[in-house]
Amino acid sequence: MHEHDVIVVGAGGAGLRAAIAADEEGADVAMVTKLHPVRSHTGAAEGGINAALRDGDDWELHAYDTMKGSDYLGDAPAIETLAQDAPEEVIQLEHWGMPFSREDDGRVSQRPFGGLSFPRTTYAGAETGHHLLHTMYEQVVKRGIRVYDEFYVSRLAVTDHDDPENRVCHGCAAYDIKSGEIVGFRARNGVILATGGDGQVYDHTTNAVANTGDGPAMAYRAGVPVEDMEFVQFHPTTLPSTGVLISEGVRGEGGILYNSEGERFMFEHGYANNAGELASRDVVSRAELTEVNEGRGTNDEYVYLDMRHLGEERIYDRLENIIHLAEDFEGVNPVVEPMPVKPGQHYHMGGIETSEHGETCITGLYAAGECACASVHGSNRLGGNALPELIVFGARAGHHAAGRDLGEAQVPTGPSAATEPEDGLDTPVEPGALDASDEDVAADGALVEPAEVVDYAVESERQRVEDMLERDGTNHAEIREDLQKAMTENVNVFREEESLKQALEVIKECRERYQNVAVSDPSRTFNTDLIHTIETRNLIDIAETIALGALARDEFRGAHWRRAHQERKDDEWLKHTMISWNDGKPKLYYKPVVLEGEEKEYEPKVRSY
Repeated sequence: MHEHDVIVVGAGGAGLRAAIAADEEGADVAMVTKLHPVRSHTGAAEGGINAALRDGDDWELHAYDTMKGSDYLGDAPAIETLAQDAPEEVIQLEHWGMPFSREDDGRVSQRPFGGLSFPRTTYAGAETGHHLLHTMYEQVVKRGIRVYDEFYVSRLAVTDHDDPENRVCHGCAAYDIKSGEIVGFRARNGVILATGGDGQVYDHTTNAVANTGDGPAMAYRAGVPVEDMEFVQFHPTTLPSTGVLISEGVRGEGGILYNSEGERFMFEHGYANNAGELASRDVVSRAELTEVNEGRGTNDEYVYLDMRHLGEERIYDRLENIIHLAEDFEGVNPVVEPMPVKPGQHYHMGGIETSEHGETCITGLYAAGECACASVHGSNRLGGNALPELIVFGARAGHHAAGRDLGEAQVPTGPSAATEPEDGLDTPVEPGALDASDEDVAADGALVEPAEVVDYAVESERQRVEDMLERDGTNHAEIREDLQKAMTENVNVFREEESLKQALEVIKECRERYQNVAVSDPSRTFNTDLIHTIETRNLIDIAETIALGALARDEFRGAHWRRAHQERKDDEWLKHTMISWNDGKPKLYYKPVVLEGEEKEYEPKVRSY
């Protein structure tokens, strides 16, 4: 068993920043990751980092833009924390050597992004995430922080008190990809989940193959509620053949969207008369699909993004990576012809319920980054707000886990924060586990000593892996394909009640088939089929929470659009959708949005661009 003060699970932007922050507090910190840190999906982030750095801009404006973008479902303490801390974090990155793009006078460049009232998006060419990863990984190496590379964490080591708020996380169990062993990690102070997104729930996504919702699924089964899972962001500009992201930076620099009739439809069809292509992502994605559905798309699939008018010099200076992506994956040179684009799953606003300090309701368990929900983004994330989320809340989780007093959290967590149960949701099948014992906590409340809890998690996971390796059964890939197809067809940008119910039926079938899942590769080392099989279970749990939340919320807010409910209902739905895993069965309830900030209360208004 490996022992450290703080264990960080995942090594992308949030994980790296959390580890550095814990080290800054003097903690013995280690990172446990299934990928090498610089291979993390943060490296695919192209656009930039929002921070109020210039005269004429301030954190209050950033906070207001973020609250408006969230469609008033973001929690003000978390939003204001993001806006207040982002400038200091960006300056710290610059001091660590991050190669930001700069103006002629030497200042860090900032460009306009969708939904922003001021051009506050800092960037490093079109490879901001790549440079962010390398800059922080250098700090990890410099500080001598231990990295357990190619260890796949698949279970948390949590006590089994009846009330999740009385449970304690003492570590985790992981599959050592190199040796084939299941090993334990004990955290004396805390475990920080920084496992990234869950885009593999869908078959057309900008997310990497490794983005399978591991952190939210493990925390959910251990007793932490997940929050606002229905809110999935579909980025308006992905390449049709692969889902590869085309940065919002293209539109920030002046790129234009056209339909098949050559119309600049964001203006000409009235989707966003002021902001046009720089409206928020949910607005632009719905506009594109409306154009396609009404016969003004190309090949009944996509529209065009044109940046030729920017000029070759400017494109190569600020967007060179986009040229290579378009050429490599679509055979298009965007310097001389427009690129085909369509919406694709990109980011999950929902996730593990946390406070603005990264705390969950389980003592010793934290989460930060895309896997967490504080809630900063509410029902829709603004472009350029994901990377500051990683560094701001990664830092706060790392500091808090290592012992720094950040004061009392203003965002409540845990079932005790519930104000309203959901008792009347009409589902076509009973959701949840087929076996009530199928959860990630220690047995019967009998184990409370940290080493025993970790040992139990290791042994339970070892037995689960052995069963999958030894049995003959269904290959996970067949289950995953059907799950992804059902989610893409039924729980996409436009949602209908019957389609959501159809998705829940398919998810139930996938869960039943997973009971007999088997790993085709019998080897113990470097067994990617085993990893993918474990990941598929996580995808099933995550998909179910998305579909349940989408079925429950009968309104239109942010990224969530219901055909029969095309209006925002503040009187009924100014609240967070919460789902907890109770003895293997999802339980829905609600808690109110926190609109009261440090010095003001945010009043919901009509969101227009």
